Amino acid sequence: MKSVVSVLKSKPESVLDDIKTALITAGIESVLDKQKTTILKDNISWHFPYLSANTTPWQLEGVIRALKDLGFSNISAVHNNTVVTNARKGQRLNKLVPIYKKYGVQEYMNFDPRDIEWITFTPKAKMLVLDKIFPKGIKIPAYFADKNIIHLPTMKTHIYTTTTGAMKNAFGGLLNKKRHYTHSVIHETLVDLLAIQKEIHAGLFALMDGTISGSGPGPRTMVPHDTSLLLASADQVAIDAVAARIMGFDPMSIPYIRTAAERTLGIGEIQNMTIIGQDISSLNLKYTVGDNVASRFGDLLWFGPLKLLQKLFFHTPLVLLFVLGSFLYHDFLWWPLIGKRRQRNFQAHSEWGRFFQKYSSM
Repeated sequence: MKSVVSVLKSKPESVLDDIKTALITAGIESVLDKQKTTILKDNISWHFPYLSANTTPWQLEGVIRALKDLGFSNISAVHNNTVVTNARKGQRLNKLVPIYKKYGVQEYMNFDPRDIEWITFTPKAKMLVLDKIFPKGIKIPAYFADKNIIHLPTMKTHIYTTTTGAMKNAFGGLLNKKRHYTHSVIHETLVDLLAIQKEIHAGLFALMDGTISGSGPGPRTMVPHDTSLLLASADQVAIDAVAARIMGFDPMSIPYIRTAAERTLGIGEIQNMTIIGQDISSLNLKYTVGDNVASRFGDLLWFGPLKLLQKLFFHTPLVLLFVLGSFLYHDFLWWPLIGKRRQRNFQAHSEWGRFFQKYSSM
């Protein structure tokens, strides 16, 4: 049977109902077990309220409401910090906190040992890189075992993976704090992570928010656009492929999508999947990725002539210098000089930006 991707046009006044329609038409009730706990994995790429970078409040609320309406009673959420992103701050500034509280969703912080135990996991699937990067064992959160998971990414570009979506959303939640070891083989890492997810989860699903999408050097320093789209699928490869196609990229030219499809972890060829709802044949947003100061430096270390020195730079305390550099650049240069003004203008002139400004849990 072909993988199904639901693509719907939406508008602020109907978005919560549209999300439920997207979930149902993409077959959520046939792939997730209602008797199991369903984990929501939101996407906080940046703690600032930078629209297109983070899970939107309507995306989160729409999924929770739909799950409860459909009889999924056990719902939790797992969050992760990154070295430059504060998840708690991000949830607050992006208006997610009141929604978790309103619906009584239990939250867990991935790297807080009081919340999550990490265990060594030996995948049955042959790994491309993770077993070599972590020869002492691949660590995963014990809490993930035998539970459904729904990824909540946004539709955007990414400096290292061209696009980022459902597959990349597992990167923060499923790998430990040393996940930066994998950046030079990020595409293969995402494929390995999808193989692991298929072994440990009771069911996999994704609801991607494309109401506001991002182009440019993502996942943070992008240009936001009103695109009014919602995407849903149980096939993590297919939903990322469709998002890539809408943004203007050939999905099978993106290594993580192509490799996952070749390893039969999902469908990457648009012609081999069923797309319900919006006709995407004429959609081409013509997005590009580009670079910023941080990515140009990262390119030298991850993929360029300094690649041979990676262990010196990233497997020792020297990594703290790069963390500090990224933090200072994004939070104290780009955000106050460019990002804050760009978001203010976007929220003033965008239908979805104004919706975010006035959004409160419905």
